[in-house]
Amino acid sequence: MTPTSPPALTEAQRSELKAVLTTRLAELYELDALAGESRKPVELDQQSVGRLSRVDALQQQAMAFASQGRRQHDIRLITQALTRMATDDYGWCGTCGEPIALARLRLDPTLAQCVDCAGGRN
Repeated sequence: MTPTSPPALTEAQRSELKAVLTTRLAELYELDALAGESRKPVELDQQSVGRLSRVDALQQQAMAFASQGRRQHDIRLITQALTRMATDDYGWCGTCGEPIALARLRLDPTLAQCVDCAGGRN
């Protein structure tokens, strides 16, 4: 972004997207806290749990770990987007410096690249 460039987004648009990001971040933290409360090790005693039940428990544990990983990834993306907002870099492509289309940001407000750079055309 150059000093003479017009802003990528209006203040109202930035506020709208910031509200979406902060709401989603709060939801993710809440989900993470709830998941943390229900975590427990898988029972490995073959006598008390049948083989299929144990396999099911292991699959559920693997899915819970994958969900936690996705939540942590989303939290990082949202935090980075909020940091870009605070430094006035939000709404600008991190690769080419051109504005990111508002419609693209409304679909995913964590994006840091325009459609051309994200598609590998540059």
